[in-house]
Amino acid sequence: MTGATSFGDRLAGAFRTSGRLCVGIDPHEELLDHWGLDVSAVGAREFGLRVVEAAAGVCGIVKPQVAFYERFGAAGYSALERVLAEARDAGLLIIGDVKRGDIGSSVAAYGAAWLTPGAPLEVDSITLSPYLGLGSLEGVLGVAEASGKGVFVLAATSNPEASALQRSVLQQSSQAGATVAGAMTAGIAAWNASQPDAATREYGAMGVVIGATVNLREQGIDSNTEPAGPTMPVLAPGFGFQGAQPKDRKSIFGAYARGVIVSESRSVLGAGRDGVADEIKRRVDELGSADD
Repeated sequence: MTGATSFGDRLAGAFRTSGRLCVGIDPHEELLDHWGLDVSAVGAREFGLRVVEAAAGVCGIVKPQVAFYERFGAAGYSALERVLAEARDAGLLIIGDVKRGDIGSSVAAYGAAWLTPGAPLEVDSITLSPYLGLGSLEGVLGVAEASGKGVFVLAATSNPEASALQRSVLQQSSQAGATVAGAMTAGIAAWNASQPDAATREYGAMGVVIGATVNLREQGIDSNTEPAGPTMPVLAPGFGFQGAQPKDRKSIFGAYARGVIVSESRSVLGAGRDGVADEIKRRVDELGSADD
Protein backbone atom coordinates (compact mmCIF):
# COMPACT_ATOMS: atom_id res chain seq x y z
CA MET A 1 0.00 0.00 0.00
CA THR A 2 2.96 2.25 -0.53
CA GLY A 3 3.55 4.34 -3.60
CA ALA A 4 2.50 7.71 -4.92
CA THR A 5 -0.66 8.05 -2.87
CA SER A 6 -0.52 9.71 0.52
CA PHE A 7 -1.22 8.02 3.81
CA GLY A 8 -4.44 10.03 4.07
CA ASP A 9 -5.58 8.69 0.69
CA ARG A 10 -4.91 5.11 1.75
CA LEU A 11 -6.66 5.64 5.07
CA ALA A 12 -9.72 6.99 3.24
CA GLY A 13 -9.66 3.89 1.05
CA ALA A 14 -9.46 1.59 4.06
CA PHE A 15 -12.42 3.36 5.67
CA ARG A 16 -14.50 2.98 2.52
CA THR A 17 -13.72 -0.66 1.83
CA SER A 18 -13.20 -2.14 5.30
CA GLY A 19 -14.47 0.30 7.92
CA ARG A 20 -12.74 1.91 10.89
CA LEU A 21 -11.51 -1.07 12.89
CA CYS A 22 -7.79 -1.25 13.65
CA VAL A 23 -6.69 -4.53 15.21
CA GLY A 24 -3.75 -4.42 17.58
CA ILE A 25 -1.02 -7.03 17.31
CA ASP A 26 0.05 -7.24 20.95
CA PRO A 27 1.77 -10.56 21.74
CA HIS A 28 2.25 -9.97 25.44
CA GLU A 29 2.88 -12.90 27.73
CA GLU A 30 -0.71 -13.34 28.92
CA LEU A 31 -2.06 -13.51 25.38
CA LEU A 32 0.70 -15.82 24.15
CA ASP A 33 -0.20 -18.20 26.98
CA HIS A 34 -3.90 -17.89 26.13
CA TRP A 35 -3.17 -18.71 22.50
CA GLY A 36 -1.04 -21.73 23.47
CA LEU A 37 2.15 -20.16 22.08
CA ASP A 38 5.64 -20.01 23.54
CA VAL A 39 6.71 -16.77 25.18
CA SER A 40 9.45 -16.28 22.63
CA ALA A 41 10.21 -14.58 19.34
CA VAL A 42 8.80 -17.62 17.55
CA GLY A 43 5.58 -17.38 19.54
CA ALA A 44 5.31 -13.65 18.85
CA ARG A 45 5.86 -14.29 15.14
CA GLU A 46 3.16 -16.94 14.97
CA PHE A 47 0.79 -14.72 16.93
CA GLY A 48 1.33 -11.82 14.54
CA LEU A 49 0.98 -13.98 11.44
CA ARG A 50 -2.30 -15.42 12.70
CA VAL A 51 -3.70 -11.93 13.36
CA VAL A 52 -2.65 -10.77 9.89
CA GLU A 53 -4.27 -13.82 8.32
CA ALA A 54 -7.48 -13.20 10.26
CA ALA A 55 -7.55 -9.49 9.39
CA ALA A 56 -6.72 -9.77 5.68
CA GLY A 57 -9.73 -9.01 3.52
CA VAL A 58 -11.91 -8.30 6.57
CA CYS A 59 -10.56 -5.16 8.26
CA GLY A 60 -8.15 -2.70 6.69
CA ILE A 61 -5.80 -1.62 9.49
CA VAL A 62 -3.48 -3.36 11.95
CA LYS A 63 -1.26 -1.90 14.67
CA PRO A 64 1.72 -3.98 15.86
CA GLN A 65 2.97 -3.00 19.31
CA VAL A 66 6.70 -3.05 18.69
CA ALA A 67 7.70 -3.40 22.36
CA PHE A 68 6.38 -6.96 22.48
CA TYR A 69 8.81 -7.90 19.71
CA GLU A 70 11.71 -5.73 20.80
CA ARG A 71 11.93 -7.52 24.14
CA PHE A 72 13.23 -10.62 22.30
CA GLY A 73 16.15 -8.72 20.79
CA ALA A 74 17.37 -9.49 17.29
CA ALA A 75 15.13 -12.56 17.03
CA GLY A 76 12.14 -10.42 17.95
CA TYR A 77 12.91 -7.87 15.26
CA SER A 78 13.32 -10.69 12.73
CA ALA A 79 9.88 -11.97 13.74
CA LEU A 80 8.42 -8.47 13.43
CA GLU A 81 9.92 -8.02 9.96
CA ARG A 82 8.14 -11.20 8.85
CA VAL A 83 4.82 -10.05 10.31
CA LEU A 84 5.14 -6.63 8.66
CA ALA A 85 6.01 -8.21 5.31
CA GLU A 86 2.95 -10.45 5.46
CA ALA A 87 0.74 -7.50 6.44
CA ARG A 88 2.05 -5.44 3.51
CA ASP A 89 1.49 -8.35 1.12
CA ALA A 90 -2.07 -8.68 2.45
CA GLY A 91 -2.77 -5.03 1.59
CA LEU A 92 -3.29 -3.98 5.20
CA LEU A 93 -2.59 -0.44 6.36
CA ILE A 94 0.03 -0.74 9.11
CA ILE A 95 0.37 1.61 12.07
CA GLY A 96 3.66 0.86 13.82
CA ASP A 97 3.12 1.56 17.51
CA VAL A 98 6.69 2.64 18.26
CA LYS A 99 6.14 5.88 20.28
CA ARG A 100 9.51 7.31 19.27
CA GLY A 101 10.63 10.80 20.26
CA ASP A 102 14.03 12.49 20.00
CA ILE A 103 15.74 15.44 18.36
CA GLY A 104 17.75 16.24 15.25
CA SER A 105 19.39 13.44 13.31
CA SER A 106 18.27 10.85 15.88
CA VAL A 107 14.56 11.38 15.37
CA ALA A 108 15.09 11.63 11.61
CA ALA A 109 16.80 8.22 11.75
CA TYR A 110 13.77 6.75 13.51
CA GLY A 111 11.64 8.10 10.70
CA ALA A 112 13.94 6.59 8.08
CA ALA A 113 13.90 3.19 9.83
CA TRP A 114 10.12 2.88 9.85
CA LEU A 115 8.85 5.06 7.01
CA THR A 116 11.31 4.52 4.15
CA PRO A 117 9.76 2.49 1.31
CA GLY A 118 11.55 -0.84 1.03
CA ALA A 119 13.03 -0.73 4.55
CA PRO A 120 12.84 -4.01 6.52
CA LEU A 121 10.61 -2.33 9.12
CA GLU A 122 8.50 -0.36 6.64
CA VAL A 123 5.04 0.58 7.88
CA ASP A 124 2.46 3.09 6.70
CA SER A 125 2.60 5.26 9.81
CA ILE A 126 4.11 5.39 13.27
CA THR A 127 3.18 6.77 16.67
CA LEU A 128 5.39 9.55 18.04
CA SER A 129 5.94 11.06 21.48
CA PRO A 130 6.15 14.88 21.21
CA TYR A 131 7.36 15.76 24.69
CA LEU A 132 10.69 17.16 23.51
CA GLY A 133 8.55 19.69 21.67
CA LEU A 134 6.40 19.26 18.59
CA GLY A 135 9.06 21.05 16.58
CA SER A 136 11.54 18.29 17.42
CA LEU A 137 9.50 15.94 15.21
CA GLU A 138 9.78 18.00 12.04
CA GLY A 139 12.42 15.65 10.63
CA VAL A 140 10.04 12.68 10.89
CA LEU A 141 7.11 14.66 9.53
CA GLY A 142 9.22 15.61 6.54
CA VAL A 143 10.26 11.98 5.92
CA ALA A 144 6.64 10.92 6.20
CA GLU A 145 5.40 13.49 3.69
CA ALA A 146 8.18 12.69 1.22
CA SER A 147 7.48 8.95 1.43
CA GLY A 148 3.69 9.08 1.33
CA LYS A 149 3.56 7.95 4.96
CA GLY A 150 1.81 9.17 8.12
CA VAL A 151 2.37 9.74 11.82
CA PHE A 152 0.21 9.82 14.94
CA VAL A 153 1.40 12.17 17.67
CA LEU A 154 0.40 11.43 21.27
CA ALA A 155 -2.02 14.16 22.34
CA ALA A 156 -4.52 12.92 24.95
CA THR A 157 -3.84 9.38 26.10
CA SER A 158 -6.12 7.56 28.49
CA ASN A 159 -3.59 6.44 31.12
CA PRO A 160 -4.35 8.33 34.37
CA GLU A 161 -0.76 9.37 35.08
CA ALA A 162 -0.63 11.31 31.78
CA SER A 163 -3.57 13.58 32.53
CA ALA A 164 -1.74 16.18 34.64
CA LEU A 165 0.88 16.73 31.94
CA GLN A 166 -1.53 16.72 29.01
CA ARG A 167 -3.88 19.18 30.73
CA SER A 168 -1.05 21.54 31.73
CA VAL A 169 -1.31 25.04 30.25
CA LEU A 170 1.54 26.33 28.12
CA GLN A 171 3.19 29.50 29.40
CA GLN A 172 5.79 30.29 26.75
CA SER A 173 4.76 29.25 23.28
CA SER A 174 3.06 30.43 20.13
CA GLN A 175 0.09 28.63 21.68
CA ALA A 176 0.46 30.07 25.18
CA GLY A 177 -2.73 29.51 27.15
CA ALA A 178 -3.55 26.23 25.41
CA THR A 179 -3.23 22.89 27.13
CA VAL A 180 -0.45 20.56 26.00
CA ALA A 181 -3.03 18.20 24.47
CA GLY A 182 -4.82 21.08 22.76
CA ALA A 183 -1.57 22.49 21.39
CA MET A 184 -0.46 19.12 20.02
CA THR A 185 -3.81 18.63 18.30
CA ALA A 186 -3.84 22.14 16.85
CA GLY A 187 -0.21 21.86 15.73
CA ILE A 188 -0.80 18.68 13.77
CA ALA A 189 -3.97 20.10 12.19
CA ALA A 190 -1.96 23.16 11.14
CA TRP A 191 0.74 20.97 9.58
CA ASN A 192 -1.88 19.16 7.48
CA ALA A 193 -3.43 22.46 6.41
CA SER A 194 -0.04 23.89 5.41
CA GLN A 195 0.77 21.25 2.81
CA PRO A 196 0.73 22.46 -0.81
CA ASP A 197 -2.00 20.01 -1.83
CA ALA A 198 -4.06 20.42 1.36
CA ALA A 199 -7.10 21.73 -0.53
CA THR A 200 -7.37 18.50 -2.53
CA ARG A 201 -6.81 16.06 0.34
CA GLU A 202 -9.73 14.32 2.00
CA TYR A 203 -7.59 13.22 4.97
CA GLY A 204 -4.31 14.60 6.21
CA ALA A 205 -1.22 12.43 6.54
CA MET A 206 -0.55 13.53 10.12
CA GLY A 207 -2.80 12.54 12.98
CA VAL A 208 -3.05 12.39 16.74
CA VAL A 209 -3.64 9.76 19.39
CA ILE A 210 -6.67 10.57 21.55
CA GLY A 211 -8.06 7.95 23.90
CA ALA A 212 -11.74 7.14 23.50
CA THR A 213 -12.19 7.19 27.27
CA VAL A 214 -10.87 10.73 27.83
CA ASN A 215 -12.98 13.86 28.08
CA LEU A 216 -11.80 16.08 25.22
CA ARG A 217 -13.10 19.26 26.84
CA GLU A 218 -11.18 18.57 30.05
CA GLN A 219 -8.07 17.99 27.94
CA GLY A 220 -8.48 21.39 26.32
CA ILE A 221 -9.44 20.05 22.89
CA ASP A 222 -12.33 21.86 21.21
CA SER A 223 -14.44 19.09 19.73
CA ASN A 224 -17.14 21.49 18.56
CA THR A 225 -15.14 22.89 15.65
CA GLU A 226 -13.30 20.83 13.06
CA PRO A 227 -9.84 22.27 12.26
CA ALA A 228 -9.32 23.91 8.88
CA GLY A 229 -7.78 21.76 6.16
CA PRO A 230 -8.15 18.06 5.45
CA THR A 231 -9.75 15.79 8.05
CA MET A 232 -7.21 14.87 10.70
CA PRO A 233 -6.79 11.14 11.43
CA VAL A 234 -7.37 10.24 15.08
CA LEU A 235 -6.02 6.95 16.41
CA ALA A 236 -8.40 6.15 19.24
CA PRO A 237 -7.54 3.35 21.66
CA GLY A 238 -10.04 2.65 24.40
CA PHE A 239 -12.86 1.00 22.47
CA GLY A 240 -13.92 -2.50 23.48
CA PHE A 241 -12.03 -3.79 26.53
CA GLN A 242 -11.55 -0.31 28.05
CA GLY A 243 -15.23 0.49 27.79
CA ALA A 244 -15.85 2.95 24.95
CA GLN A 245 -18.52 1.85 22.46
CA PRO A 246 -18.48 2.40 18.68
CA LYS A 247 -22.00 3.83 18.76
CA ASP A 248 -20.66 6.67 20.92
CA ARG A 249 -17.91 7.73 18.47
CA LYS A 250 -19.63 10.97 17.48
CA SER A 251 -20.61 11.95 21.00
CA ILE A 252 -17.05 11.30 22.23
CA PHE A 253 -15.14 12.98 19.41
CA GLY A 254 -17.58 15.53 18.01
CA ALA A 255 -16.02 17.39 15.08
CA TYR A 256 -13.10 14.95 15.04
CA ALA A 257 -15.30 11.84 14.65
CA ARG A 258 -14.91 11.61 10.88
CA GLY A 259 -11.19 10.87 11.25
CA VAL A 260 -11.44 8.33 14.08
CA ILE A 261 -9.74 4.95 13.76
CA VAL A 262 -11.31 2.53 16.24
CA SER A 263 -8.36 0.72 17.79
CA GLU A 264 -9.02 -2.54 19.63
CA SER A 265 -6.60 -5.11 20.96
CA ARG A 266 -7.57 -7.21 23.97
CA SER A 267 -11.30 -7.20 23.12
CA VAL A 268 -10.45 -8.90 19.82
CA LEU A 269 -7.31 -10.87 20.66
CA GLY A 270 -8.91 -12.37 23.74
CA ALA A 271 -10.99 -14.59 21.44
CA GLY A 272 -7.92 -16.81 21.05
CA ARG A 273 -6.09 -18.15 18.02
CA ASP A 274 -9.10 -20.12 16.80
CA GLY A 275 -11.66 -17.39 17.46
CA VAL A 276 -9.85 -14.21 16.43
CA ALA A 277 -10.99 -14.31 12.78
CA ASP A 278 -14.65 -14.57 13.76
CA GLU A 279 -14.22 -11.83 16.36
CA ILE A 280 -12.63 -9.45 13.86
CA LYS A 281 -15.50 -10.03 11.45
CA ARG A 282 -18.04 -9.52 14.23
CA ARG A 283 -16.43 -6.24 15.29
CA VAL A 284 -16.23 -4.99 11.71
CA ASP A 285 -19.92 -5.76 11.22
CA GLU A 286 -20.80 -4.09 14.53
CA LEU A 287 -18.80 -0.99 13.67
CA GLY A 288 -20.42 -0.82 10.26
CA SER A 289 -23.87 -0.75 11.80
CA ALA A 290 -22.78 2.06 14.15
CA ASP A 291 -21.16 4.16 11.41
CA ASP A 292 -22.51 6.69 8.93
